[in-house]
Amino acid sequence: MTLRTDKVSSLIREELGAMISREYRDKGFITITDVQMTPDLKIAKIYVSVFGSDKVKQDTLDMLEEQKAHIRGYLGHTVRLKFTPSLQFYLDDTLDRAERINKLLRESQAGAQVSEPPPGETGGNDELPHDDNA
Repeated sequence: MTLRTDKVSSLIREELGAMISREYRDKGFITITDVQMTPDLKIAKIYVSVFGSDKVKQDTLDMLEEQKAHIRGYLGHTVRLKFTPSLQFYLDDTLDRAERINKLLRESQAGAQVSEPPPGETGGNDELPHDDNA
């Protein structure tokens, strides 16, 4: 990304985060995790994280799609750009995948039992090789 696309992405992320937390707070816990702009700044790919079940997540994504025109209009008034970008919403499942990996790691560690030899036994020959010519 270029500096300009990074700045526009960051600005849109901040504005959308504030707007969604203010206007859609009754719809659940919605977080804008990332915004990626195309190089021509005409499309904004918006990644959202939603707290709740899979049905809640899908319902929230559907609601955002239905409200896309309203959200885009809000951006057009608050973010000064030559063109207001079209919006594409995506569900960000990064946190879910991280939790699933952590769960698998915990299960793996709990299932693996480390067996240590009794004290004084190392399982090998403790004697050092010696040189008879010394």
